[in-house]
Amino acid sequence: MFKLIRRFISLIFLVIIGIPTFFFAQVWYEAHYPKVTSSKFAVVMGAAQYDGRPSDALEARLEEALRIYKSGLVEKVLTVGGGAPGDRFTEARAGRRWLIANGIKRNDAIEIGEGRDTIKSVKAFADYFKLNGINQVIIVTDPYHCKRSMYISDDLGINATCSPVKSGPFTLENSSLRYLWREGNAYIAYRTLEKLGIHVSDHLESTGLSAIGLG
Repeated sequence: MFKLIRRFISLIFLVIIGIPTFFFAQVWYEAHYPKVTSSKFAVVMGAAQYDGRPSDALEARLEEALRIYKSGLVEKVLTVGGGAPGDRFTEARAGRRWLIANGIKRNDAIEIGEGRDTIKSVKAFADYFKLNGINQVIIVTDPYHCKRSMYISDDLGINATCSPVKSGPFTLENSSLRYLWREGNAYIAYRTLEKLGIHVSDHLESTGLSAIGLG
């Protein structure tokens, strides 16, 4: 009987501690050791914009997309992200305007003005790529946001690698453990609650930081 109780306690410990730790480790690993493969498209995940001007978080993502475009890793860049009620610009429109102003050919910059959180944004670009016969992309976003974005994309049938930002407020050097905590929880929420049909928005209006239970 004592052995059975010990085994039961060990199982509970594994569920409560071990499994979440495994998920957090995945988020951490993808942030620190990204594997980027060339693709026709890069996708810039949305973040806040102010009347057409990208926030610092969004601009950092755009700069990384511009870098891999100029390096030849991708042929086209797609921006994704909707707008708040009353906004004149969507996140996607603000991003596309910035890319064109900074040297990307107009025909190589595409926008999808949908999605106010990660899941809805990924669904929007996944639908677009499926219609156009594209099944491989590079997602451009913050390091700790890579794992969840890639997982959702893969889950929806679009294979993804991630090219994390090298500048801005959410590089590895500038990100706090708070970001890792939020992304780890958001990733767990997607792997559990979303599968049960419970959608948790992760949109932070002012920063673009992904966070479970906000927005």
